[in-house]
Amino acid sequence: MASAQAYPSRPVRWLVGYAPGGGNDIVARLMGQWFSERMGQPFVIENRPGAATNMAAEAVVHAAPDGYTLLLVGQPNAINATLYEALSFNFIRDIAPVAGLMTVPNVMVVNPSFPAKTVPEFIAYAKANPGKINMASAGNGSAAHLAGELFNSLTGISMVHVPYRGQAPALADLLAGQVQVLFATSPASIEYVRSGKLRALAVTTAVRAEALPDLPCVGEFVPGYEASAWYGIGAPQKTPAEIIERLNKEAHAGLADAKLKVRLADLGGTLIPGSPADFGKLIADETEKWGKVIRTANIKL
Repeated sequence: MASAQAYPSRPVRWLVGYAPGGGNDIVARLMGQWFSERMGQPFVIENRPGAATNMAAEAVVHAAPDGYTLLLVGQPNAINATLYEALSFNFIRDIAPVAGLMTVPNVMVVNPSFPAKTVPEFIAYAKANPGKINMASAGNGSAAHLAGELFNSLTGISMVHVPYRGQAPALADLLAGQVQVLFATSPASIEYVRSGKLRALAVTTAVRAEALPDLPCVGEFVPGYEASAWYGIGAPQKTPAEIIERLNKEAHAGLADAKLKVRLADLGGTLIPGSPADFGKLIADETEKWGKVIRTANIKL
């Protein structure tokens, strides 16, 4: 208990596996500010892009299990467990779940100059123009990449994958018309959609998103399609239980705070408070789900 009360006594590093400006980064910075104010020490967001979040994950796996190095955990970590055949770590074994934060829909967005205004029109255009649609993503094996590959496999089209070193640069090229489509997280794309700088065709969740209620789901036109993004906190395995419980408690307080709750909901998120075990189950379930998709579609890097 004394250890928990003393923690943190110095700044905490929170690693994010993508470049600044994407959905992962936005959520981490909002929550990091909350932790800093509540716990009296800076929670410093450290962007470490590369290998579809594996570089950040590996750094946290090998960090001291003292609560001073955390990881923003997300869908790519579940995907990578199957997609990468020679990882130096086992994510479920080596990262301790701390707290779930939120789930968000991906949004299928296109440049406003693109001729299709609906998902059926997009599919028809892609079939009439094979190989002419460039699909941006946040990197090989990223959630955006897998969402697009799942769309390819279920519709029979073939988009050209263009990987970036994060969602922010991918969005920049989509806004400039260098690529045609991106399955973007709602925190990173929702303001561009609201301002008309991007055209949203659909959300990727099983049900319509509260933040974008007029948008249909991809699954309304492509049976069986669903691809939700999610965020949470992880720590090196063997991090003391009292520190994990303290972080979980403060994360819960943040998700219940009226001001922060509204800010996260405005990004299109659904909050997922729960125990470390609850978040661990989500990671395990998502790892199994995307493993099946990757094997069935024979997706290779």
